[in-house]
Amino acid sequence: MAEAERTVRPILEEVRKRGDKALLEYARRFDGLERRGVRVPERELQAAARGLAPELQAAVRAASKNIRAFAKLQMPKPMTAEIAPGLRLGQIVRPLDAVAAYIPSGRYPLPSTLMMTVIPAQVAGVGRISVASPRPVPAIYGIAATLKVTDVFQMGGAHAIAAFAFGTRTVPKVDRIVGPGNIYVAAAKKLLAGEVGIDFVAGPTEILIIAEDGDARVLAADMLAQAEHDVEASAILLTTSRALARRVAAEIERQLRDLPTAPTASKAIANNSAIIIVDSVDEAIELANGFAPEHLSIPESSLLKKIRHAGSVFIGPNSPEAAGDYASGPNHVLPTSGAARLRGGLAVTDFVKVISTQQISAAALKRLAPAITALARAEGLEAHARSVEVRTHD
Repeated sequence: MAEAERTVRPILEEVRKRGDKALLEYARRFDGLERRGVRVPERELQAAARGLAPELQAAVRAASKNIRAFAKLQMPKPMTAEIAPGLRLGQIVRPLDAVAAYIPSGRYPLPSTLMMTVIPAQVAGVGRISVASPRPVPAIYGIAATLKVTDVFQMGGAHAIAAFAFGTRTVPKVDRIVGPGNIYVAAAKKLLAGEVGIDFVAGPTEILIIAEDGDARVLAADMLAQAEHDVEASAILLTTSRALARRVAAEIERQLRDLPTAPTASKAIANNSAIIIVDSVDEAIELANGFAPEHLSIPESSLLKKIRHAGSVFIGPNSPEAAGDYASGPNHVLPTSGAARLRGGLAVTDFVKVISTQQISAAALKRLAPAITALARAEGLEAHARSVEVRTHD
């Protein structure tokens, strides 16, 4: 990451200083931009939408329905309550004004990430939603149009992150940038956190599976589904069964033989993945909590009470991680590299502010005055104390 930060730092500074001029130079050099500007014309988005295959349109409708429903469940509620006579406290919920979604389109373009980032922002009520993707992928453009997103930009890498962080004549400045990307995108987000809000700095994808028994074909398929993302991906199986471990290892080798993504998956399996035999499920859970995986697969819901750290949990034999990647509803933009110790995945709450409110009657303020003034004077803040006393002393 340190080397990536050194690489992107001058790019960020150039975009900050020179705006669109620098942005266009980088977009032409790195993204193959040929049009006059980075903004994708709406007619191009609409044409891409019309060109979506019927089965893809149906898939988008089904997935969007579940993603939207889950985001609505997550939405914090405004409330107010009188917790003591005359002391009324509450919260109001307000959306961010503008956000940007970064949609990777490198080795594997990810139109599913468009739904996962845009739909929660729409549920939150964000006024302006922008999308950046470095390659002109028809599925991404078409789904953007289907979701009624018109601020779409062909740009990627650190220069795209800088454009959203600082704003240019063409690209709006946003309050938060979300979505995964390569190491240079991650480095740019890390360096600009504070200048702009981010979701988190993501690293290589990962899954940890806990299994006492099960179908070796299914377990191997789940490990390969993660491994095919990237040569840096990791897939780990923790099992109490030596026999199952052998069967899964053999099944991975068998399935790799005709897997189109085997050149990538085989490297991830060889370099970053493991099948580990443990003494008990409790030991597996402790190891999982220490690892804080992006994706955690467990055999049954009774184990949930012991899980402390995970990005998203998949329960039982019919809950593959791929379902979460695409259509079940919870977000697939998840913390990696142990960041699940600090937070869960992207959610509707990343696109809103929860603002506290307080309304205090004269009588309630009089009751609170001794505590307020004593604490204020203990901190040496005399004007704080007097601002209460001027209201409560006759």
